[in-house]
Amino acid sequence: MTDTSANAWVSSTHRPMGFREFVAIVAAIMALNPLAMDLMLPALPDVVSAFHISNANRVQAVLSVFLTGFGAGQFIIGPLADRFGRRPVLIGGLIVYGIASLLAIIAPSFETLLLARGLQGLSTAAARVIATSIVRDCYSGRRMASVMSLAMMIFISVPVIAPSFGQAIMLLAEWHGIFIVLLVYGVLTLSWIIIRLPETLPLTERKSLAVGEVASNFLQTIKNRQTFGYALAAGSVQGILFGYVLSSQQIFTGIYGLGHYFPLAFAAIAIGIAVAGFVNSRIVGRYGMRMISHIALVGQLAIATVMLTAALTGWLSLTLFMILATGSLFTFGLMFSNFAALAMEPQGHIAGTASSLFGSITTLIGIVIGTAIGQYYDGTLVPLATGGLLSSAVALAVVFVVEKGRLFTPHNAPI
Repeated sequence: MTDTSANAWVSSTHRPMGFREFVAIVAAIMALNPLAMDLMLPALPDVVSAFHISNANRVQAVLSVFLTGFGAGQFIIGPLADRFGRRPVLIGGLIVYGIASLLAIIAPSFETLLLARGLQGLSTAAARVIATSIVRDCYSGRRMASVMSLAMMIFISVPVIAPSFGQAIMLLAEWHGIFIVLLVYGVLTLSWIIIRLPETLPLTERKSLAVGEVASNFLQTIKNRQTFGYALAAGSVQGILFGYVLSSQQIFTGIYGLGHYFPLAFAAIAIGIAVAGFVNSRIVGRYGMRMISHIALVGQLAIATVMLTAALTGWLSLTLFMILATGSLFTFGLMFSNFAALAMEPQGHIAGTASSLFGSITTLIGIVIGTAIGQYYDGTLVPLATGGLLSSAVALAVVFVVEKGRLFTPHNAPI
């Protein structure tokens, strides 16, 4: 197909929604996760004070518990979505999201808050798996990659504005107000889904929940060299992102002394992912997912090397750090959506299960790496830079093995 206009790409599977509304609702669903994650960043010092937390690194659990629930929840969401369809599982997840938000609002202790955050993470697992699955239900190949890039370009604006928005909320309602906003957003998204989003998985394509068949689907996913390999690589680079997010508040306020200006610096750096999403959506049809993601991965390794060198020598000024961090997030944006599309490409017949396993693998690997980076924070940027270098090197080694040494596949290759 040579016509790449929005109208030419509309799939009958998601009627009555047109292409633009489909991309928008996918982005809104995907945004549930980063919104719940990044709105909290400016509130972390207030949470420390509210619950009298003595170790400043411990408050990172508000983020890491959320991500752990998000990663673990995806194991069960995929099989459920393949058995019962996308709509009921997504709707159920959003109901849990609302309950968790209410629990966080009334949390009497830090432990209760962590329970609520874990439930929020579990519920957003449904959003992540279903969003990826409905895109795979409706599109494939480079079209799927382009739709995912467009959705990512929209929803990634959330990390750009969320910390500043969170700071504004706290001026009016303290940190509890953040969960009120999350509750309202969840209700609005749920209403949109109920009214407009059709079921994209035909009855003829439903899978059994029999233990043997579910295990067989998981095994089939893991045994696929391309799917499992790109999941490992995506998890490794996602660890860099998680490490940055978990320690960003301490970096900008502790090392660079930005105080309340921290959200502005965070937003400026996050623009790198948004730009990458736009760029990828425009060039992936011409150059292909492999070439773009492989070049970006090499770029990530180069950036990490420069950052570590500068951190060790004491040359990592705020300006240089922001330039390198923006470049790092730009390459991440080019890698992750293409890695996800490459992993899902062979799994159209079990898209829900494959999406859930991909999400679990990438998130759990990412949270292990990210938590390690965050907990090793020592008032310098050496832990973040070291983690970035090691993670990108591992990802490159994995991709090299998956592709049998054939990196930078030309644009005229199949994908």
